[in-house]
Amino acid sequence: MSAEENKRLVRRFYREIDEGNLDAMDNLVAEDYRDHSAPPFPGLAPGRAGLKQAFRIFWDATPGTHEIEDQIAEGANVVTRLTARGVHERDLPGIPATGKPLMVTATVMHRIENGRLAEKWSNRDDLGFLQQLGVIPAPGGLSGDS
Repeated sequence: MSAEENKRLVRRFYREIDEGNLDAMDNLVAEDYRDHSAPPFPGLAPGRAGLKQAFRIFWDATPGTHEIEDQIAEGANVVTRLTARGVHERDLPGIPATGKPLMVTATVMHRIENGRLAEKWSNRDDLGFLQQLGVIPAPGGLSGDS
């Protein structure tokens, strides 16, 4: 696949997530998908199955969207800078629903193999996410309330 085709694959991946169509992952993500980032929750299955579990948890608790800010592709790798927005409508594991709006930024690199996402490395603002939910106090004692 070309660099442009790889970028389109990643954009479609986020679009399908935003639409709640996690079954599309079967066509977009390799079964032995490897996420090099720490799992968002304990006990997730490995590979594509674990990815689908994590996104189902987030989709049910914090429905929202991913806005792609920038994308760069070279060879089999696509780097995407994005902003995810949602509302914490239902409980996340260990975090009761707050009803608060959320915004998280991330830079994600996917490696594509045989037309599917095969690996991922990400750098996301987990601290800001937890501060917005009130799990960790914000600097100066602010709780993330607006």
